Amino acid sequence: MKKTRIFGLLLVFMVMILAACSSDDNKDSTSNADDGDKTKVDAEVAPSGKLVIYTGRDEEMVQGVIDQFNEKYPDIEVDFLTMGAQQILERLRGEKANPQADFWWGGTQSALIVGANEDLLHGWDPSFTSAIDATHKDAEGRWFGEMLLPEVIMINSDTLTKETGPQDWDELLDPKWKDQILIRGVLASGTMRTIYSSMIVRQDADTPEKGYDWLLKLDANTKEYTQDPNALYLKLTRQEGSVSLWNLQDILLKKHTTDYPFDYIYPKSGAPILVDGVGVVNNAKNLENAKLFVEFIFEKEMVTKLANDYYQIPTRSDIDKATMPEWYKELDLKTFDIDWELMSEKEAEWMEYWDTNVKGRGK
Repeated sequence: MKKTRIFGLLLVFMVMILAACSSDDNKDSTSNADDGDKTKVDAEVAPSGKLVIYTGRDEEMVQGVIDQFNEKYPDIEVDFLTMGAQQILERLRGEKANPQADFWWGGTQSALIVGANEDLLHGWDPSFTSAIDATHKDAEGRWFGEMLLPEVIMINSDTLTKETGPQDWDELLDPKWKDQILIRGVLASGTMRTIYSSMIVRQDADTPEKGYDWLLKLDANTKEYTQDPNALYLKLTRQEGSVSLWNLQDILLKKHTTDYPFDYIYPKSGAPILVDGVGVVNNAKNLENAKLFVEFIFEKEMVTKLANDYYQIPTRSDIDKATMPEWYKELDLKTFDIDWELMSEKEAEWMEYWDTNVKGRGK
């Protein structure tokens, strides 16, 4: 009888141990399941944080795209600062040890090449890269051309027509245009640096003196170098001058979306077609958000929308032309040969010489 009681107690004790072990196993199983659910939830957490953009693009367009980006990613706080492409390059240089921006949006091919060579830009492989021609992107993925910008002759359409304005670059040197030409300040503008450097290349890249002489004659006909694009637009509207040099996109934007009396003449001998691009800043504080924004602006739907709403000529080669606007279908993008690597290498030297020895001396 005593043995039976002891055996019974042992049996109860063993059952209690087994129950405890089973409970622990269930707890571990539940814990693992929770971890799995947590991992799943974490993977579905919407992107958040900040994104800081330095941009040379039209402020209204930039804000419009950011608003659409925030509709898709409402938890990312986006700040942007507008300045010229050359100013962006200088700022990124100064901030290299402690980057304040995450994304460079709107830079000339020359400026972006320099930025990449100075280790200011982050190399990566976005989803759309195969749709961009090799000449419109960096081989190491540090910058990507977003759009093409033909540099053309800009006119006040209240005083000139496409037929009565200068038809080609060399006609700008005709004395008839003396004090009729207004130029946006060259050194701070990626657009103007590209135009002026391409004029040197057009004469003879191996003998820049020929280009300097051409620019000296242009300087003789130039009434004023304005501080910024807004001053250029205002003075041209007031008929303080009737001719300028500028990029096609901005001219079309002002012509079709504002009261500015602007139009353009595509030079007969061809135009330098600038590749205007983007780059993620090296060691950016918000690297993943910057990449997310790049992917967003290169989506086919966004590319088409920007062409229709903001007159952008996309670099993506896989866009259905049927979705593009009429003005795009009518374009004949005639250009002349430019060694962009050489131009990016020599641009700073050429522009410094122009500023010191040419500007203001034509008169």
